[in-house]
Amino acid sequence: MTSAHSANQRDAAARALTAIRAVHTALWLFFASSIIGVLIAIPLGALQAALWMSLFVWAELAVLLLNRMRCPLTIAAARYTDDRSANFDIWLPAWVARRSRLVFAVLFTLSQLWLAAVLLLP
Repeated sequence: MTSAHSANQRDAAARALTAIRAVHTALWLFFASSIIGVLIAIPLGALQAALWMSLFVWAELAVLLLNRMRCPLTIAAARYTDDRSANFDIWLPAWVARRSRLVFAVLFTLSQLWLAAVLLLP
C-alpha cells in the first residue's frame, strides 16, 4: 500500500467521521430541544406540542433500546477512529457528552410524569 493510498484512506475516514459528528450533533440538539420543549409546553397548555415532542423522544429511546442503549451513530463513528473519548462522535464538550444521557433521562422522565398527570388527572 502506498503512502498516497494510506493518506486517501485517512482523509476518507476523517470526512466520514466529520459527517457522522455533524448529523449526531444535529440530532442531539433536536432531541435535547424536544425534551426541554415538553417542559416548556406543559405549563403553556400546548399539550399537543408536548405530546408530539414526547413521541419523537420515545422513538429515539426505541432506537437506543434496539441497539442495547448505544446510539447507532456512535457505533458508526467508532469504525473511523480509535478515539473513545466521551465526545469522539459528537461536537459537544466532553463534560456535556459524559453527563448528557443522565441529565436528559431525568428531565424526560419528569416531563412524562408531569404530562401524564396533566392529561389524566382532573
